[in-house]
Amino acid sequence: MGPFVVSPSTHPTDCGRFFRASFSVHRSQDNGSYSRVFRFDKAFASREAARLFAVTQGWLQTSMAHPPAC
Repeated sequence: MGPFVVSPSTHPTDCGRFFRASFSVHRSQDNGSYSRVFRFDKAFASREAARLFAVTQGWLQTSMAHPPAC
């Protein structure tokens, strides 16, 4: 995704029946770096659905000039 490294991740909820999504964004430049982790409260019925949501949100965050706050 351009100069960014986006890493999607999924995590089971406490009950183990649903999954949560998150992603991290990392960018390195000559004079510094930028790292941020986004976690979402929404629960998904499958690990794949949570992963797809995380990938989509990561793409939106890195492709928009002024991304909305999550």
